[in-house]
Amino acid sequence: MGFSFHCLRFWWTKITIFGQNIRFPEKKRFYAMMKRKTYPLLLAVALLFALHGCHSYPENPNRPTTPFRFTINPNSLQYQELNVVSGWIYLSSEVESTSRGIIVYRQSETEFLAYDRLPPNYPDACTDSQGNTKRLVVDFPFVVDNCNNAYYNILNGQLIVSEEFGMIPSFPTEDAYPLIQYYTTYDGSKLTVYN
Repeated sequence: MGFSFHCLRFWWTKITIFGQNIRFPEKKRFYAMMKRKTYPLLLAVALLFALHGCHSYPENPNRPTTPFRFTINPNSLQYQELNVVSGWIYLSSEVESTSRGIIVYRQSETEFLAYDRLPPNYPDACTDSQGNTKRLVVDFPFVVDNCNNAYYNILNGQLIVSEEFGMIPSFPTEDAYPLIQYYTTYDGSKLTVYN
């Protein structure tokens, strides 16, 4: 099965430097053995990782499709909550689309995350008589869908299910979608959010 170290015991050469015995493999035999036994194994492992990385999750049908792009200065006083790492803010007037607003979270000095405030699972579950719907709210470190009792991790957007803490959504969790995330670019002064 693949490469094993016991096959090297006859291919080692011993030299003595300052009274110390040092062993190293003879180059030609070692490289020939590596080509013959290790490269197919490495190729198989690389292919396995590549195929695993190709797993695609279904596209969320609730994702707003109207394109948008806006730019803000997160270091300005207008967006004071974003001046520090772990700061977050709701943005809605900047977004002209079918979105219910954006949550922008500062993950580090140079990295930002942007999520839609539209609940990714059953977004219209709590529509009132005027057609107003609920939005996601931040209860750090969670983003909460109060209508469906769903909690999402603000760091990666994944749904959190915990019986111990009462975080059990009112919908089936097997095929649940994570938060709807948007692209962000930050050049040190301007933050651009787009889909």
